[in-house]
Amino acid sequence: MFVRIYTGDDGQSHMEEMDGLVEPSTRIATKPGEDLVFRKGVVDYVSDWHNPSRRQYLFILEGQVEVSVKDGSAMVLNPGDALLAEDMTGQGHIT
Repeated sequence: MFVRIYTGDDGQSHMEEMDGLVEPSTRIATKPGEDLVFRKGVVDYVSDWHNPSRRQYLFILEGQVEVSVKDGSAMVLNPGDALLAEDMTGQGHIT
């Protein structure tokens, strides 16, 4: 699953699932990056409302991450799932 969090025209953060965006065997164009961070979270850790400082991709390697936005939408990401956080304005999201 590929999830995108973005700021809508209403100034609020929204989530959308982008399944089917890229076929498993399709090669997509590469993009330059500035850095890569590996982070290991602790069980039951909650990061309160926040916005990313820039567009960020999150790739789940093990465990689960639940992501929520203000409208009550929530998704659970599992190993192999990816998230694109680009809600740099608005109220942000909880992870």
